[in-house]
Amino acid sequence: MAFALAGLFVSVFYVAPPLRLKQRGLGEPGVALVWGPLMIGGTYYVTTGTLEPWVLVASLPYAILVTTVLIGKHIDKFEADGARGIHTLPVLLGKERSLFLNQQLMVTYFVFVLSLVMVGSLGVWTLLTFLAVPRMWEVIRVYNEPPPAEPPADYPIWPLWYVAWAFMLTRRAGGLFVVGLILDAIYPIHL
Repeated sequence: MAFALAGLFVSVFYVAPPLRLKQRGLGEPGVALVWGPLMIGGTYYVTTGTLEPWVLVASLPYAILVTTVLIGKHIDKFEADGARGIHTLPVLLGKERSLFLNQQLMVTYFVFVLSLVMVGSLGVWTLLTFLAVPRMWEVIRVYNEPPPAEPPADYPIWPLWYVAWAFMLTRRAGGLFVVGLILDAIYPIHL
């Protein structure tokens, strides 16, 4: 119940008064909390009846990936949010720092997964996510350049730019991560 109530709290007060987490630069950390420790930790607890600290730590890579998408979206909406007084984390940090932060989070995801495999919290199969490293470098290169002045041909979500690239990494790395978790459940190999 505590996990569900905490998730509901963050979800409701993401935009609802009086807290409006999104407008105070707390929306992105709130989303990381919900998509990591609350959802994954809560599911583990409901399934096993126990809550191991390693589960909460092991939930952080996926939380990081999801958060990069939200930060990318808020970078894309930087000017509009700033003009409306919505103080998302990118508005508070500035556009350049937010681009750098998101690049660092993308790298941190892979470092976290490797570290969790090395200490035995995650199985070796989760290293399949490293097949997404070329995509990460592609996304980091895009983050180092300004968005194009005009939408690319057949680009359906213009003017959003950085969110799409973050999502492409999240979809590939997250999908491979989940495949690794499934393989680990079937044929576990731990260091």
